[in-house]
Amino acid sequence: MQLSFAGKRFVVTGAAQGIGAAIVAELVAGGAKVAAVDIDGPGLARLDGVPGVTQHVCDLGNRDAVRAMVAEVLSDGPVYGFVGSAGGVRGQVGGPLEDVTPESWQAIFQANVEGTLWCVQALVPGMKAQGEGRVITISSGAGLKPSLTGIQAYCSAKHALVGLTKQLALELGPKGITVNSVAPGFVLSNPSTERQWAAFGAERQQAVMNNIHMRRLGAPQDIANMVAFLASDKADWVCGQIISVDGGHA
Repeated sequence: MQLSFAGKRFVVTGAAQGIGAAIVAELVAGGAKVAAVDIDGPGLARLDGVPGVTQHVCDLGNRDAVRAMVAEVLSDGPVYGFVGSAGGVRGQVGGPLEDVTPESWQAIFQANVEGTLWCVQALVPGMKAQGEGRVITISSGAGLKPSLTGIQAYCSAKHALVGLTKQLALELGPKGITVNSVAPGFVLSNPSTERQWAAFGAERQQAVMNNIHMRRLGAPQDIANMVAFLASDKADWVCGQIISVDGGHA
């Protein structure tokens, strides 16, 4: 199946590494132009020289900063689609409920939920004017069940992102904008996920692997492939879906 994004422009957050970087590469390979967004400026610099890619450093938890970033992006032309890949655990590890602080809770919600909300809010007027668009969130298996990380805020934020995705699909679908989410299983995509995997130890690692039908962990490209489909014309009538890409899970 040939997927072409020629003449289309996307905003991809969390683009400096892992899943976000793989999504940028996949869209560019299909002919898209991409505004790559991340709080990690040096990480974005890895995209120097990639044709059709512009780099935008932004703290997505700050609504004013997001609006300024989107205004900068739109000054170069309209945007067809948004992929919200920013998020993660913000360096946190699992612990007991008693240790959760307001600061640690809010940091994860800002990264995983609020950043997506502010980006879509700023981009949607242009999509409505065009009468078409794509919004794709990257949620998680932790948005559908308890999280392997053991981080209460991460599990809660991903559940919230799933709810936001479904609500936006109801609101924006009539405007010609599809809204869907990809829910990855365990993907070794960045230093944080690699540390989590190592912390499991051999016995728990094997237990996780035994619960995956395909008997392997995911790779960023696995997620990028599904995002590319949802971003394409082939997914014109796919809306409001949370699609698990997890190798099959018991």
